[in-house]
Amino acid sequence: MQPEPPRSPTRRKQDTLARLDHDLDAWVASADREGNAHLVPLSFLWDGAALTLATAETTPTARNLRTSGQVRTALGQTRDVVIIEGAVETFSRETVPVDLADAFAARFWDARLGAIRYAYLRVTPRRIQAWREEDEIAGRDLMRGGRWLV
Repeated sequence: MQPEPPRSPTRRKQDTLARLDHDLDAWVASADREGNAHLVPLSFLWDGAALTLATAETTPTARNLRTSGQVRTALGQTRDVVIIEGAVETFSRETVPVDLADAFAARFWDARLGAIRYAYLRVTPRRIQAWREEDEIAGRDLMRGGRWLV
């Protein structure tokens, strides 16, 4: 099977935004203070400016992201990947903005309810990269410093 020709930066951004709108899950990478890496799949909601994730407050991911304030996430397959690095703002069930929690609940579940206490993690992208094959690696940066390049 022949690989597809490289996409233009504009097409790559369109594909990335479509993936953010339609995909349900992302791989979320974090590290503790000693540098021990942790990787977990989490559901996410994209609101056009940031991703919202939810995980139990006691998980390594929640602890690591609260402490570091930064995250790296990946969407898609290895031959069609989107990597997002961003700043993290953490909310508890008491501090989460109602509109954010309601939107997350409408797509997944209401993490404000139940015995397990969930943390909401709002990720504001600072860098977004997307590529399929080696021929797209050179132009993989779509966002840097929180600003779209395309």
